[in-house]
Amino acid sequence: MDLSAAAWTVIVLALVAANLPFVIERPLVALPWPRPGAAAPGTAARWLRCLVFFALAAAWVRGTLALVGGAFAGGGDTVLPFLLKLLLVCALAAALMALPGWRADPGRGPKPFLDRLVEVLVCYVLVGTLGFALELNLGNAFARTWEFYAVTLSLFLVLGYPGFVFRYMLKRRRGAGRTS
Repeated sequence: MDLSAAAWTVIVLALVAANLPFVIERPLVALPWPRPGAAAPGTAARWLRCLVFFALAAAWVRGTLALVGGAFAGGGDTVLPFLLKLLLVCALAAALMALPGWRADPGRGPKPFLDRLVEVLVCYVLVGTLGFALELNLGNAFARTWEFYAVTLSLFLVLGYPGFVFRYMLKRRRGAGRTS
């Protein structure tokens, strides 16, 4: 994969991942606090699910850096096995983000804004990890300081703005104009 294709891959994945928490009502991250209107399990069970989720996310990060970041290191990989590894990593990330929604009670009300914010931050870490792994694959990775993370997080939030508008501005405007 060349630099241009890797950059566009990360941009498209960032666009999808930044808008996903605003479009989907199901939880994407296992959080320790209960959702409003949901029949939640006990406090210990919620914390255990949260810890297991973040342990799986950390394992995904390490696996992605090893699998995608070092894919061409041996020199034996061609493009097809690399793309299959990339698809495998994306499928595992999708399964990881679908697990809390599958396991949890969906609740009766919309997700709180704090839940969506945490989900956006987790998506930022997942996409950032994939971008870093692709950078490792292409050559030497550059050193990152706090300025890098501040700029990329800001860009990620800007990419999520269409989903924010859809969830919090467009929906209310439609509902406010109705009369009975």
